[in-house]
Amino acid sequence: MTDRTIIYGGTGGIGSEIARALARAGRAVHLVARDGGRLAALGAEIGCGVTEGDVTDPATFDRVVQDVGDSPVAGLVYAVGTITLKPLARLTDADYLSDFTLNALGAARAVRAHLPAMQRAASGASVVLFSSVAARQGFANHASIAMAKGAVEGLVLSLGAELAPKVRVNAVAPSLTDTPLAAGMTSNEAMVKAIAGLHALPRIGTPVDIAGLAVFLLGEGASWITGQVIGVDGGRSTLRTKG
Repeated sequence: MTDRTIIYGGTGGIGSEIARALARAGRAVHLVARDGGRLAALGAEIGCGVTEGDVTDPATFDRVVQDVGDSPVAGLVYAVGTITLKPLARLTDADYLSDFTLNALGAARAVRAHLPAMQRAASGASVVLFSSVAARQGFANHASIAMAKGAVEGLVLSLGAELAPKVRVNAVAPSLTDTPLAAGMTSNEAMVKAIAGLHALPRIGTPVDIAGLAVFLLGEGASWITGQVIGVDGGRSTLRTKG
């Protein structure tokens, strides 16, 4: 029975790049996303199973478990995210709850749903979640998303300890990346240039940049890495080259 890697947010800019990279490496994947048309197209492109569903609906996770069946799960990627940028006075309770549900609670639900199948993986399993540079750097207008991603980082530490040694849990923390989710920012050339200049490596990220680390964390080369939040951020979280 083939071990699978399940990717939530499988049609997003980063999730789809991870899916393609794993497929090229001969890994079996199963994709989960809301957009049925894009999901079917990507599933046909790489030859994998799919489940259409919304992670805000707890029943989605049960459907994915049913669709995957008895296959062991060697990898779980939760590449679902939001970019809510508002000053504190404009943030509503609904904003905070939505960001938390999509980013943190959904990740916890995914791990819980697939834990039995991950524990059946012969060589152990790897979970990759997604944080953000904004969880560790203070940026104005990021209160809601930074709080939600901070919860993801806490989840990595707690689950990394609880599920060891059978299941490894890590997170990737990108800076601004050129994906459809970030189109509101990346479509503005002047804004992209300004933000790029804040990085020691002066450009914004690409899905390939982020997927490379995620694929590594899912593989045997990362078999002694767990409980880590690793930045792929052009140095923005740690380096200042000006001023």
